[in-house]
Amino acid sequence: MDSMKDASIFGIPWPEVNKGVNYVEKISARDQSRTLLDFYSSRYKSSASAGGWIQRIRNSQIRVDGVVVMDTEFILRMGSLLEYQRLPWREPATPYQLQILYEDQHVIALNKPSGLQVLAGGLFQQRTVLQQLQWRDLSRFSQEREGCKFQTHTWPTSPVHRLGRGTSGVLLCAKTPRAKSMLSSDFAASTESTTGRSFCVSGVLVTGH
Repeated sequence: MDSMKDASIFGIPWPEVNKGVNYVEKISARDQSRTLLDFYSSRYKSSASAGGWIQRIRNSQIRVDGVVVMDTEFILRMGSLLEYQRLPWREPATPYQLQILYEDQHVIALNKPSGLQVLAGGLFQQRTVLQQLQWRDLSRFSQEREGCKFQTHTWPTSPVHRLGRGTSGVLLCAKTPRAKSMLSSDFAASTESTTGRSFCVSGVLVTGH
């Protein structure tokens, strides 16, 4: 991204830690009558040991049907809604600035840098392209509201396709539902090869997977 200094750039530096994540799931028939600890420690072994889940439960990080439960032996019932609040954490270092290659009222084409994830997943729940787009939408709406110019689209800007976190390249995003529907169809109908799919949008070559 050598030409970034000469192009339109946006991006807000990442906060030191994210806001945490709330994981919600409903208890099925096969999990009813299990204890709260048994459910989490057996189903999510890769996330924490039994001791780790005991700590989370006693730290008021789990709710059952909206009520905090600190009893590890609490018996689950079918249909109950479980909520696990993962505490905020520092996400791995990643770029935050994005270069705008093209933009109109329907689409925006970005130069995505290597190291930046497109959508939330795994350790990256906040440090994503989508989060920067959401912050940009919010900032533009606030500015127009203050100036009494309500021209900003109300539908959130969202990526039409994905690029791997380690991949740099053009990322196409839709600013309206109609644009997303049409562009998604274009990607689905475009010629496939071992290297992916490519087509042009206003002179910008876009490749996706």
